[in-house]
Amino acid sequence: MDKIRCKVNSDIRLQAIYPVVVRFNEVDSMGVVWHGNYAVYLEQAREEFCKKYGLTYLKDILNNGYYAPVVKLDIEYKRILKYTEDALVRITYLPTLSPKIYFEYEIFLLNSKGEEEIIAKATSIQVFTDLNYNLVLENPDFYKEWKNKWIK
Repeated sequence: MDKIRCKVNSDIRLQAIYPVVVRFNEVDSMGVVWHGNYAVYLEQAREEFCKKYGLTYLKDILNNGYYAPVVKLDIEYKRILKYTEDALVRITYLPTLSPKIYFEYEIFLLNSKGEEEIIAKATSIQVFTDLNYNLVLENPDFYKEWKNKWIK
């Protein structure tokens, strides 16, 4: 994974866990999760994180006059995920000085010994734009307040 520039503190870890229940319509003819569905799992984990920490798309971002599009998404597939397997997505927020939302993800399942088996690792970067889709170069006030609340 690329190292993100401007990390504030690599020791700060805000995390959430999102359970993935693999549905039949998400697998191919081999019973393996189609690669494009991993992006959906990551989006669901982002929504779970945002609910947990109060940074939701509609209430907190859009209502403050911003969009937060994903501008980079990297996924490294380590092992297949099959129809009969359910997994977990661990999402971790890494703070930056720049006006970005940076997440790292691990999709994993627990084996019979209770150990984590990594399915995939990923990162995503979101930036802020105004409602006319112009890139915002400063942290929006609401985002500064959110960071001050959670990152001490």
